[in-house]
Amino acid sequence: MENKKKLVIGVIGADVHAVGIQILDHAFTDAGFEVTNLGVMVSQEEFIAAATETAADAIMVSSLYGHGELDCRGLRDKCNEAGLKDILLYVGGNIVVGKQPFDEVEVRFKKMGYDRVFGPGTAPEETIACLKEDFNL
Repeated sequence: MENKKKLVIGVIGADVHAVGIQILDHAFTDAGFEVTNLGVMVSQEEFIAAATETAADAIMVSSLYGHGELDCRGLRDKCNEAGLKDILLYVGGNIVVGKQPFDEVEVRFKKMGYDRVFGPGTAPEETIACLKEDFNL
């Protein structure tokens, strides 16, 4: 990719699961994206500040501790207010408490403004394929 698309990735809220975000960092970098990895325990404001500072094309939110639905609420509105209206918003991981039908979870997150929603165990290659599709690469 000549003009690398820029991604801001991180684990939202009070979540401290660090292994998965490192795997995603390597996978996205190896796929040709420019990655800013914010690590764990990232607030919505930190995602937005990093996306603004790096002129990111997408924010990739990860959550594994089950409280993603609470932590992710309102992020699209905050992005819009910060002038990031066209930024892609992806979310993935174990993003809700308990076992819930994924199609229902996906609908809820899309209503919150997320462009793509990925369930637990999604392979990085699937997310990369979606990024390439959404960026027309």
